[in-house]
Amino acid sequence: MPKKTLVCLTCALFLFCLLIAPVSAAESSPEASYDIVVYGGTSAGVIAAVQAKKMGRSAVIVCPDRHLGGLSSGGLGWTDTGNKAVIGGLAREFYHRVWKQYQSPDAWKWQTREEYGNKGQGTPAIDGEQRTMWIFEPHIAERVFEEFVADHQIPLHRDQWLDRERGVAKSGGRIQSITMLSGRTFRGQVFLDATYEGDLMAAAGVAYHVGREATSTYEEKWNGVQTGVLHHRHHFGVLKQRIDPYVVPGDPSSGLLARIRPEPPGEYGAADDKVQAYCFRMCLTDDPRNRVPFAKPEGYDPHQYELLLRIFAAGWRETFDKYDPIPNHKTDTNNHGPFSTDNIGYNYDYPDADYARRREIIREHETYQQGLLYFIANDPRVPEDVRTAMSQWGLARDEFVDNGHWPHQIYVREARRMIGRYVMTENELLKRRPTPDSIGMGSYTIDSHNVQRYITPEGYVQNEGDIGVGTNGPYEIAFGSIQPKREQCQNLLVPVCVSSSHIAFGSIRMEPVFMILGQSAATTAVMAIDAGVAVQDVEYSQVRERLLQDGQVLEFQGPARPDPGVDPAKLPGIVVDDPQATLTGAWSGSSSMGKWVGSSYQHDGNARNGEFVARFEVKLPNAGVYEVRVAYSANPNRATNVPVVVYHAGGEKTMRVNQRQTPDIDGLFVSLGEFEFHTDASAVVVISNRDVDGYVIADAVQWLAK
Repeated sequence: MPKKTLVCLTCALFLFCLLIAPVSAAESSPEASYDIVVYGGTSAGVIAAVQAKKMGRSAVIVCPDRHLGGLSSGGLGWTDTGNKAVIGGLAREFYHRVWKQYQSPDAWKWQTREEYGNKGQGTPAIDGEQRTMWIFEPHIAERVFEEFVADHQIPLHRDQWLDRERGVAKSGGRIQSITMLSGRTFRGQVFLDATYEGDLMAAAGVAYHVGREATSTYEEKWNGVQTGVLHHRHHFGVLKQRIDPYVVPGDPSSGLLARIRPEPPGEYGAADDKVQAYCFRMCLTDDPRNRVPFAKPEGYDPHQYELLLRIFAAGWRETFDKYDPIPNHKTDTNNHGPFSTDNIGYNYDYPDADYARRREIIREHETYQQGLLYFIANDPRVPEDVRTAMSQWGLARDEFVDNGHWPHQIYVREARRMIGRYVMTENELLKRRPTPDSIGMGSYTIDSHNVQRYITPEGYVQNEGDIGVGTNGPYEIAFGSIQPKREQCQNLLVPVCVSSSHIAFGSIRMEPVFMILGQSAATTAVMAIDAGVAVQDVEYSQVRERLLQDGQVLEFQGPARPDPGVDPAKLPGIVVDDPQATLTGAWSGSSSMGKWVGSSYQHDGNARNGEFVARFEVKLPNAGVYEVRVAYSANPNRATNVPVVVYHAGGEKTMRVNQRQTPDIDGLFVSLGEFEFHTDASAVVVISNRDVDGYVIADAVQWLAK
């Protein structure tokens, strides 16, 4: 071929590559201007940029991330949804696009679609044409986010880190531009902080909180230090014996085992600056064709797991209870038990830490969690049955291929939380007071993971901070919770580190909700630009109209109830109905069949995982003998062996109730027997779904004096 022709072809190829290459920081000018600048490549950030483009405004995503989607593409494939009926708009489109991915035969490489079944898929009757899939592999989610960005031609700048010291230029209460450590500057009319950490919000001088508020701050019950509150199964109370914290049992002078704090936990209900534990949501597989064995990480120290050996010795065997199955013989593996993947107490300084310190914290979490897997699979001191079972698992070879098959996103369950125009608290979530100006809904259980591991006054190990409280149905999220106070910043919106208390954020922090709030924030941003006003001055009625037009769900009507139920105030004795019960797990309210007390009853969704607990508690006015009755709505799909525990003056008694049989007292209650109670302790009845064979119902408990 002539040399001149070769040169021309080379030039043509070079020009073609320039035309098709994605925009990157190195290839574009050091300064760019857009209507809306989204900082953060999380699910909220992607959805926000898409909404801005759909409304006719220019938008850019600038993010420290190399991978789009945050936790949604970072291992959290077993979506924490709550009531899916309140997930609408672009969030629902995301899950529809996931469903479409799995309609291709190419998506089923390690497992047939028929073998996996319909787990995690919406039903045609509910979804209609827009079918959804809520359980998915990480690479599928990332592909959907990338296609979202490509379909809407959104400029994307990866690996761009905000200069948190000098990178936010403000004038007259408005952000003019943000500058990255690379020197790149982005100008905009409105900015969105879609990071898990809230770095732009903080650098812009917006007020925020880290840690737990006291119960008195917002008149909450579940905030602050929660010593003695043992929800879920992530505490040492699930064991058959108490665990000694010392290297030499019974000898404090021998020192503490690793991962136990010597400091006292603090007073019940008090505020602190501690943060609920982080971990990585791992994608594991037991398919030998795709399995990468657990390797010993650099810095591995088996002494970090001595406490786990004592837990195994106490008979605990729930290691694999949160290996939730996702397609292709993979899992979304989450924390479970008193000592698991949650790295309790090693993230307190993460929210405000500089980038170097955050990298240290992330690396420490990687070493801890990778070491935990290697320890369980290989250490000869681990019981053989556990060690053998763990050896069948490994990292999925076709996931996170550029990061050693390890998730690229640490699970930042909570970092900074804005103190904005309206602070969401448990009072709104639990319907104690109305929420103004809804811009979306949440419904997942109020859920905080453990915050600290300490020594009890009796000298044993215990975890603290794990809370699970049902919201008794969906709740609204206030417009003001994504807006800073006007005097702090007039053109910033925060859809992830929203204005909320620690315990309210425990439910709001779910990925579908972040997408919902991302869309609502972008809608507000566009309207602020169109009207030439501060984000705080956008008319809510206009935002509401557009959100409804775009498919957001702002209120939950629910199914009409054919029967108001039995008024508990008209029943004899003392009745505790399900709204007054302490609910652990994502219980769902219903009134679809049978008889019930009050406005509804609770069901566990046939979870059969042992994590749903309903605690009915009351102080009886007089000591003596009481008949105890429990109410439930019978149906053939109910469990025949629901465990019910009565705590009384003589101790406790566990019974099994067959909820398929119609209750023999007015078709509403069954008697558990007669028990003596004292007035110096509460009368308690606990219903759970441990080792059951069907749906579990929790409705009401009645005490009748004899």
